[in-house]
Amino acid sequence: MPSPELRRINAFLSDFARRQAAHTVALPGGFAALDDAFAHSRANNQVVIDESSVDPETLPAIVDEALGHLPHRMISVFDDAVATACAEPLLRAGYTQATHLVMLHTGPVPAAGRAEEVDLAALRLPLARRWRGFLPDVDDEVIRHLVDRREARRRGADVVQFIGARTEAGEVASWADLYLDPASGIAQIEDLITSETQLGRGYANAVLATALRRAADSDCATRFLTADAADWPRHWYERHGFTAIGQSHCFDRG
Repeated sequence: MPSPELRRINAFLSDFARRQAAHTVALPGGFAALDDAFAHSRANNQVVIDESSVDPETLPAIVDEALGHLPHRMISVFDDAVATACAEPLLRAGYTQATHLVMLHTGPVPAAGRAEEVDLAALRLPLARRWRGFLPDVDDEVIRHLVDRREARRRGADVVQFIGARTEAGEVASWADLYLDPASGIAQIEDLITSETQLGRGYANAVLATALRRAADSDCATRFLTADAADWPRHWYERHGFTAIGQSHCFDRG
């Protein structure tokens, strides 16, 4: 059984997806979170499974019906046991599975780094450049959706801030989202990214420190992020005071 804190975090993730969506459709075991304005963004057009009542064998057909107007399929399952039950039918249906660690900040809260809240206009150019590096073969409309979808994230939590660290010339070199729910005491740090030309210069440290300090100052004692279980950043986060307390799963096709 997941710990009470992990259950609270999973509920936060589910609620964020629901609130961020332009519209939702109730499904057996969860819901579809949809936004036609960002049709190329899988995270904005996905199925979220947040109940154990889901029937794993019928899930592929349910998702096909909910996302049938799109060329892709994405399913987020926050509970590890539910994801394990759903994995075999989804893999048979052609999905791939990625595991993400839920990492809780258990170290001391650092002093704020040399980062600040920035607006989307300041992020647009470095973010587009970074996405172009990640996805060199997609067209400009896909990149635009991946950049502009950040504005929709403002709906996802009571307080949403974009934290950025700037170069001496004023360009945002590293950035992350910070989602705060002071009423429940939960904060999430999401999508910490650094411009390729600015790697290794301490900008990500500054963004992370500032986000953690802002979360603590907002009375959010539960501070977490998610990290790919198979990628190197998880170890970087461990060195900065984060501990894995559970895992969630993403199934993807198309």
